[in-house]
Amino acid sequence: MRRLEDKVAIITGAGRGIGKAVAELMAKEGASIVVNDLGANLDGSGNSKQPADEVVEYINENGGSAVANSDSVSEFQSSKQIIDCAMDNFGKLDILVNCAGILRDRMIFNMTEEEWDAVIQVHLKGTFNMVKHSIDKMLPNRYGRIVLCASSSGLGASGQANYAAAKEGIVGFSRAVASEVSEYGISINSIYPGGTSRMTQSVPQTTRDLRKALDAKKKGTDVQEMPSSDEPPEANDVENNAPKITYLCTEQGGEITGQVFGTFGWNMSLYSPRHVVHSINKSGVWSVEELSNVLPISLAKELINPVPKQEPKAK
Repeated sequence: MRRLEDKVAIITGAGRGIGKAVAELMAKEGASIVVNDLGANLDGSGNSKQPADEVVEYINENGGSAVANSDSVSEFQSSKQIIDCAMDNFGKLDILVNCAGILRDRMIFNMTEEEWDAVIQVHLKGTFNMVKHSIDKMLPNRYGRIVLCASSSGLGASGQANYAAAKEGIVGFSRAVASEVSEYGISINSIYPGGTSRMTQSVPQTTRDLRKALDAKKKGTDVQEMPSSDEPPEANDVENNAPKITYLCTEQGGEITGQVFGTFGWNMSLYSPRHVVHSINKSGVWSVEELSNVLPISLAKELINPVPKQEPKAK
């Protein structure tokens, strides 16, 4: 069964990694694909048409239908040209999967304004650009499927304040937009993908070790960005994200909207929306003294400082 027969999809960041895997699988499922990729380096510099062209060549040689596009998602007008590419070549737009992104990892005390702005521009502003222009084309047909790449880094990855802020902003954005467009037959979901990609391979081992140590100190979570060490290497392939993303873009999958899914490894997880865990209450205004007495034995009772204060070493 070709579940995306006669559908038209735009996949951004589709020249490599997750986007490439999604584009190729959706083409096998019958969709016509706009393979968008600026061909930039991980930090956003440079550009090349080669990655997108190679994916298009592969899809077309294997009986699919695809065109390449190298416009940037980060600018409002250039992102509109990506949507125009779909309309000019295929006459409509049914699906958007937004995978395009860059990294400018830095601890906050070393991060520059430019490094902050660049990541927010590509990820968060780029997401708005692509969704805004796509929905403009989906509304008249009262049909659309949108999947946005967020990241579990948004749950608190050290050295990625810019990336985490942008990615978790995407989650809030997708939940809000889902409530606005569901009555028009348009679904929108976010994913926390995983796997070994250019991005993950670029993270220094020292940073990986620090994040692993911090994660080990956290309680009450089964979040797992990568497959466990006892799983075979192929469980870490980025291609594992593609079937799950593709399903969310099918007719049936479109019944789900406003959700966040983890798609790493051979696992797929549904993340709960934020909700109140514990509360304290009194009749009247709290004093600081009252809070200092009550919080340690109530709201903060089970909290653990992720970076405990280190005792000075004896000389």
